[in-house]
Amino acid sequence: MKRHPIQTFLLATLIGACAAFAGCSPFVYLTAAAPGRGFSRQADVAYGPLSRQKLDVYVPDAAVRRPLPIVVFFYGGGWEAGEREDYRFVGAALASRGVMTVVADYRIYPQVVFPAFVEDGALAVRWTLDHGAESGGDPGRLFLMGHSAGAHIAAMLALNKQYLRSAGAGPHAVAGLIGLSGPYDFLPLKSATLKKVFGDPAPRTTQPIDFVTADAPPALLITGADDTTVDPGNTRRMAGALQAAGRPVQYRVYPDVGHGRLVAAFSPPLSRGVPVMDDVLHFVVSTGP
Repeated sequence: MKRHPIQTFLLATLIGACAAFAGCSPFVYLTAAAPGRGFSRQADVAYGPLSRQKLDVYVPDAAVRRPLPIVVFFYGGGWEAGEREDYRFVGAALASRGVMTVVADYRIYPQVVFPAFVEDGALAVRWTLDHGAESGGDPGRLFLMGHSAGAHIAAMLALNKQYLRSAGAGPHAVAGLIGLSGPYDFLPLKSATLKKVFGDPAPRTTQPIDFVTADAPPALLITGADDTTVDPGNTRRMAGALQAAGRPVQYRVYPDVGHGRLVAAFSPPLSRGVPVMDDVLHFVVSTGP
């Protein structure tokens, strides 16, 4: 599997921690360091017929009060890399704190181009709406969360209702959007690869910020001040657009935090000084019906 700068960051950050363990993968370390109790994992669930149309479900233990809020998480990787197995630490972290979490794979470039990965995301959301209650989840409190390219997918689904509608989900199915270091307003494109993914020139229909309306869901938008992969201005402009539309939005900029560190902080060894878990949990608990 091709590695994107996000994955490269995690490798570099954790290489020292893994040095003492022969054969240790940094992603294995992130998972090993994540909570191991308080939840169960349902792996390799198909939400569509294709090989990358699968998801894992992390369900808090029965002792946690039902019904449970649900977070559907889409990882980053520049729309050309990544797999759900690497992000078990995110599912474990949230589920151990009482949030049912779905981590979904989606098709990536060069197998597909925009909007196929957004359409896959819509199918994963539809599956969650149809089946989340079977494990104690509340489909009425379903949040979309993504990091980097995954935040783009989450935002497109939350703001451009055509994708969920086409997948058979209600246009108001999303209780809230959680965007971590997301590209929401990133034209013009400079990357040759991204020009292939989105078109050259890429149309404005690829930009989540263009779909902000007065019925957008509440949002929590977080970025790192030291992010050199996705310009933090994307988050600032998206927050401003939501505010201008009269929508509730919480906007956070973490000082001295870069792109990969923001999502890696869901793992306890990298959480110091990066309150992403607390901010996400507060948003989920305080938002919705």
